[in-house]
Amino acid sequence: MTDSNKMIINLALFGRTQSGKSSAGNILLGSTDFHSRFAPCSVTTDCSLGRSCHLHSFMRRGGQEITLQVQVLDTPGYPHSKLSMSHVKQEVKTALAHHFGQEGLHLALLILRADVPFYGQEESYPIQLIQELLGDTWKNYTAILFTHAEKIEDAGFSENEYLHDASDTLLTLLSSIKQRYVFLYKKGNLFNEQRRKILERIVEFIKENHYQGLTFK
Repeated sequence: MTDSNKMIINLALFGRTQSGKSSAGNILLGSTDFHSRFAPCSVTTDCSLGRSCHLHSFMRRGGQEITLQVQVLDTPGYPHSKLSMSHVKQEVKTALAHHFGQEGLHLALLILRADVPFYGQEESYPIQLIQELLGDTWKNYTAILFTHAEKIEDAGFSENEYLHDASDTLLTLLSSIKQRYVFLYKKGNLFNEQRRKILERIVEFIKENHYQGLTFK
């Protein structure tokens, strides 16, 4: 993951169709690597790895300035409008082993729309996928990224008020993953500033695992 002054973090995105996975991945990378558009069906049909440019002087560790590079694995929506659940599961399993088999996955990001209530059987499918692929320690390697968070502001809610009124299902999930979450807003020219804050939060989550990744065979 690191040499003396460089850190590489490996992230994988999970979520339902049209949750904003690919768009969130592009913001994390600071690029347009992943195809993202509104559609009445699933857009992403296979796994794709994106790599960010180097973020120099991102943080200090052990008295040294650290350069950060982010690797993001985008995955098809689960469930998918065109692909079977078993196909998607095998596709993601193969991609995790290929890209992160030795280096390890540092964090699985469950992408949830903040403007869609979290409840019901279909909402649980991406979580089940994470559990099956990451194994018994999935709770230590999972965080939630809420997209469309600007809708919360538009409705006059703060983040804390939003979570206070959230469903019991979501609150239970947040408790199980030790309150690891971050909100993503679409705010014009503030993407770079927001990207840095989100990455700082993600690095803090990874630090909780002593910067160790989850490896795959």
